[in-house]
Amino acid sequence: MTTFLISLVILVGGYCIYGLFAEKVFGIDPSRETPAMTQTDGIDFVPMSTWRVFLIQFLNIAGMGPIFGAIMGIMFGPAAFLWIVLGTIFAGAVHDFTSAMISLRSNGASLPEIVGNELGSGVKHLMRVFTLALLVLLGAVFVVSPADVLNQLTPDWCTKEMLIVAIFVYYFLATMLPIDKLIGRIYPLFGGALLFMAVGLMGYMFFSGEVIPDGMTEGLFDRHADAADGLHPIFPMLCISIACGAISGFHATQSTMMAKCLKNEKLARPIFYGAMVAEGIVALIWAAAAITFAHGYDGLTAYMAQDGNSASTLVSDISFKWLGAIGGVLAVLGVVAAPISTGDTALRSARLILSETFHLPQKKIINRLLICIPLFAATVILMNMEFSVLWRYFGWCNQTLAVFTLWACTVYLCRHNRFYFITLVPALFMQFVVISFILLAPVPEGFGLDHTLSYGVAGITCVITLGLFGYYSRQVSARPVPEDVEAA
Repeated sequence: MTTFLISLVILVGGYCIYGLFAEKVFGIDPSRETPAMTQTDGIDFVPMSTWRVFLIQFLNIAGMGPIFGAIMGIMFGPAAFLWIVLGTIFAGAVHDFTSAMISLRSNGASLPEIVGNELGSGVKHLMRVFTLALLVLLGAVFVVSPADVLNQLTPDWCTKEMLIVAIFVYYFLATMLPIDKLIGRIYPLFGGALLFMAVGLMGYMFFSGEVIPDGMTEGLFDRHADAADGLHPIFPMLCISIACGAISGFHATQSTMMAKCLKNEKLARPIFYGAMVAEGIVALIWAAAAITFAHGYDGLTAYMAQDGNSASTLVSDISFKWLGAIGGVLAVLGVVAAPISTGDTALRSARLILSETFHLPQKKIINRLLICIPLFAATVILMNMEFSVLWRYFGWCNQTLAVFTLWACTVYLCRHNRFYFITLVPALFMQFVVISFILLAPVPEGFGLDHTLSYGVAGITCVITLGLFGYYSRQVSARPVPEDVEAA
């Protein structure tokens, strides 16, 4: 319990202290008009109330990551608590906040445009393809997975195929309609269910007499049953397993989307940094709940092995046994809402990226249809493919996207004569993570190389990248500061 409480306090303190520092580094200007106010189109650029934008951002970035990812991550042991806390404060929240702020200062530009503006046109084209592929994959996967969960709660006449069609139709409407007409109205309900689930589980652990066996005093070694085989070293595997609960490249696609709805820059920290801290807290709760429910790491390993290492049964069992029938239903609905909210906003983000790529304004419905029809056709094709191989690479691709975003943010801050170390350090760290992971991971997930060689290659690439950035920073040091920061 002590480790959990300390972690919780540090996360909240991180928002209050380091979040404020990040805000000062960027230079918030409450008098500057945001794109929502200057480019209002009633479709994507729509001024919305602070609490709505927060709940939409929170639900967008949550997905299944802080729930399923936290459960898979805690199987590595108490090191998961450290990664959730430190990753959220110093990497994930900074990543989400700075990408949103750059979008606000760039007329609401989407992620590939931001990265391309900072890292070059070649990287921009690469990012467009990479990001679109990731978003469409997310949309396809998160049609099927919530249908599987809902199928367990609905009558026999309501088949899985019917649920897939219903979710797909909802995705199409959510992608096409103005953001405040559907997403802006139902997300607060979804967000409420997800928050109820987290608060309910935390309350149960506090007041039921359960003991959270965090095992921190025993050391940070891997708790997997086959840990001695060295197949999944804590670093970097843990940083890939827990993505959305610490840092996730997908978040930047959502931050830049919701930046189009912000009324004032002063709201950026509570919404974007704050939503990531809230997600870190949810991940922390689920990590603690998993080992508490299973009575330790050995119990969790045995429990997961019974169901083929699937976290869905564990989530359902915890929800109903701890929160009762009504609370369990609300909790499971929160779990269902998480992937649905990720799927629809992933496809909406894909539409925005395509509209910017082809310079196609989205106010007219015909222009949205021109993009959405082929976009959803691609999603249907992916839904009928075998995902087992593709999904193995999703975590790595997701964190690779975060590396590009962090480097773009670092270059932006450097150009504007700001303290760029807040993004430089996590950029280098995550670059080391993704390179060492793909080299270490066994075939076919990776190359299955030796640990020393993998870490060595990853370290060399980071040194080279840092050297190139150092050369760049010296070149720009004598240039005049761009106007947007001078105005701030």
